[in-house]
Amino acid sequence: MALPPEVCIRGAGIVGRTLALVLARERVRVALVAPAAPPAGQDVRAYALNAASKTLLESLRGWPDAAHATPVREMLVYGDEGARVQFHAARQKVEALAWIVDVPALEQQLSDAVRFQPRIEIVAEPVPAPLTVVCEGRISATRETLGVRYEVTRYPQHAIAARLQAEEPHDCVARQWFNDKGEVFALLPLGDRQLALVWSVDQLRAPALLAQTADEFNTALHDASHGALGALRLISERAAWPLQRAIADRWTGQFADGSSWALAGDAAHTVHPLAGQGLNLGLGDAAALANVIKDRDYWRSAGDARLLRRYERARRTDVLSMSLATDGLQQLFAHSADPLPALRNWGMRGFDRTRLVKNWIAKQAMGLQ
Repeated sequence: MALPPEVCIRGAGIVGRTLALVLARERVRVALVAPAAPPAGQDVRAYALNAASKTLLESLRGWPDAAHATPVREMLVYGDEGARVQFHAARQKVEALAWIVDVPALEQQLSDAVRFQPRIEIVAEPVPAPLTVVCEGRISATRETLGVRYEVTRYPQHAIAARLQAEEPHDCVARQWFNDKGEVFALLPLGDRQLALVWSVDQLRAPALLAQTADEFNTALHDASHGALGALRLISERAAWPLQRAIADRWTGQFADGSSWALAGDAAHTVHPLAGQGLNLGLGDAAALANVIKDRDYWRSAGDARLLRRYERARRTDVLSMSLATDGLQQLFAHSADPLPALRNWGMRGFDRTRLVKNWIAKQAMGLQ
């Protein structure tokens, strides 16, 4: 890079690479800190990405091919006493409610796009720039050194992720079950008769599920899914991590030398995965930050404090709204004392019949509102 970078991005995950590509498209010089890759292992993660995220990634040539991005045509959400909420893409007059995307394929697509972008320089260590953006994930060493307080609410749950093969075709339907223990069992369509599992279980139960043999785990899967797709077969390793919601008390600030910093993605916030909105929020951060930098007055630097405050105000509102919504749903099913089960299932049935509210919620989740 002949001229020094205007923005240094610490963290080369999905959000970091996306931000680098958006800025480079707007002719901003970027240094992307990408440490040596860890030893390769099976990555069983999959993300539910909404229409706004898909549009952004497609514009950057970062969207994976159809084999690794499965449209969700319908979503079924089950309560613990037979209640059900149903969403249809056709009724929303959209192609899909979301797309279930294979994480390794998405990361590779973004990596290739970065490699061919001349305004992005890959560096091994942070370099000076008017603005440093921290995209290091929820365990961020840089955030710690900045003295930012990361306000964490820990759930008594772990998420278990894996890839499954189903006996019956998934028909591009995402299914999610809530039970009276606050656990959430989600089967997300991915490829031909394959599913991505995201199972939020009690933290005391998670080790036992992870220790089960494949056959034992398959039986547990069948029970949790009520046989909706016939026999389910584990075809990958199992991964698990503790669940939390968190938000940083400050998203922007200045270093001692007068240059600025900003947080984005999981370094700034995390939410419960039950709504599948975590990465959508992070990509929203990347788009919003790039927009305020693109629209700045010619004499303002990328690290101008006024621009960064504008970014923080805009994103904090969206993130807090989603965080409170997902937390409220989790808490609603976390308690089984009467009359809560009857009330929440009555509420689900009523919600399913309320078309205007359902349409508004669906558009929010798709990033179209």
